[in-house]
Amino acid sequence: MRIYIYTHSSFAKFQKTTKMSVPSSSFSPFFFLLLFLQCSELSNGNPNSTVNQLSIDFYSKSCPQLEQFVSSVTAQQFRQSPVSGPATIRLFFHDCFVEGCDASILLSSKPGSTVEAEKDAYDNKNLAVEAYDSVKKAKELVESKCPGVVSCADILALAARDFVHLAGGPYYPVKKGRRDGRVSIASGVKPNLPRANSTIDELLKLFASKGLSQADLVALSGAHTIGFSHCDQFVSRLYDFHGTKKPDPYIDPRLLKALQMSCPHFGGNVDVVAPFDVTTPFAFDHMYYGNLEAKLGLLATDQGLFLDPRTRPLVQALGKDKAQFFQAFSLGMEKMGSIEVKLGNQGEIRRDCNKTL
Repeated sequence: MRIYIYTHSSFAKFQKTTKMSVPSSSFSPFFFLLLFLQCSELSNGNPNSTVNQLSIDFYSKSCPQLEQFVSSVTAQQFRQSPVSGPATIRLFFHDCFVEGCDASILLSSKPGSTVEAEKDAYDNKNLAVEAYDSVKKAKELVESKCPGVVSCADILALAARDFVHLAGGPYYPVKKGRRDGRVSIASGVKPNLPRANSTIDELLKLFASKGLSQADLVALSGAHTIGFSHCDQFVSRLYDFHGTKKPDPYIDPRLLKALQMSCPHFGGNVDVVAPFDVTTPFAFDHMYYGNLEAKLGLLATDQGLFLDPRTRPLVQALGKDKAQFFQAFSLGMEKMGSIEVKLGNQGEIRRDCNKTL
């Protein structure tokens, strides 16, 4: 087994030699992945209600070449800066978790205001700039072709799908028709994002509150098939797991040794990162699940999916069948992309994704 551990000094080299790259920021637990939720009812509490109000052909008349415009930008971004892939996927997840999939995470804090926007929350501070750049460039192109028609929220959803596919994952249809939200408050971020030390109970409760099932949690966690995390997200597993002063017993000794060499208990190089998938870190495949069975999960939350009897059968099933994983992941992304969607006068179409009209 080859263990991949990197510092930011090797970042440029990997961008030139691989199709996927080491992210320039840490990936919080289930931010990729994970992290994903289902829409909640706009009127009567049914979390599935908005799913049917979005449509594949929403822009068929107003901007028929929308997907080609966005894909031309994402393809170029992926070639020039592969980190744009996992970074944009993470950005989409962080957006949908807070205030729903309404591009509120793209809004900048207003000068002089005492209320910070989501973008400036502590849990979002390390979101890679490449993700914002990808959406900005796609929005600018779309605006030049179809001014005032397409929401930033829809562009972000399309870009995330494109990057999944560019990394080797499934190409799934994206329903459209989201409006951009007008509210973005930093204080709403922390309670709505999973943590690196979240228990499976906590994750299941969070996902259930958003209309997602155990199966959705496991499938969407598979987004950790690409992406990297900084030492601070998993260092407790290496030295003091749950206050035992010992390493987590459910981590492969070879992986433990490799991680300890690069992530000392105290101090160390804050730029060191390790992949969630230590066997195929640059490919969007189903090896993530096999790694969990082999005690090669990076985060405690990842490994917990195999250890918990409620989620273990799902981990094993997806680990045996890539096609089944792709199908489950695509379904989960559709559900997540419908969380608290704004429709009609509930939102707006921003010309600039950074600020409201």
